[in-house]
Amino acid sequence: MLFSDRRAAGRELAAQLADRALHSEVASPFVLALPRGGVPVADEVARVLRAPLDVLVVRKIGPPFNPELGVGALTGEDPPLYDERALAMLDLTADRLGAQVAQARTELHRREDLYRGGRPAPDLRGRTVVLVDDGLATGVTAHAALRAVRRGEPARVVLAAPVCSVEAATALAAEADDVVCAHQPRPFGSVGQWYADFEQVSDDEVIDTLRAAHAPG
Repeated sequence: MLFSDRRAAGRELAAQLADRALHSEVASPFVLALPRGGVPVADEVARVLRAPLDVLVVRKIGPPFNPELGVGALTGEDPPLYDERALAMLDLTADRLGAQVAQARTELHRREDLYRGGRPAPDLRGRTVVLVDDGLATGVTAHAALRAVRRGEPARVVLAAPVCSVEAATALAAEADDVVCAHQPRPFGSVGQWYADFEQVSDDEVIDTLRAAHAPG
């Protein structure tokens, strides 16, 4: 399965979630996107579910020799969450990643301020939170996000993505009340290989999407 772009993927994912909503498995939904790539996907989901949309900023932590390789993640002021198996495979320890954690937290706060624009964090109590990303490879960023969402005391947390590795979906099933993946290809490779258009989502696109979602009416 190859998605043309994130919005097409979001529409397919939304169809699966809407079917669950009909059976009351997704009641009183609140859609939270993992920016930046999860935002256009989540926007399509929120439209179909007629649900509010906001973001939960999570930053990946990569080793100094490969910043794009996620060995950990953090949200807000939470301590970092690490993929211990990845650290062991790379012969790394958490105490050697202090500089990377500081950089990730600085960028996280920059994005929170930019995307939220003074809005308070959403009240998730008693809601079904649908946490959306554009794909799940290792699942470490989603794991950190789920940990943060739980503190908001939602009634239920559904993790949703158009494409997931089997390993990530299985591991995260223990953290979420439900994991909804439109496709779980084997072998998985990377998230980007399942999209014809996987251009990076810009800050401006995130801001415009959120502004439209929060506009009156």
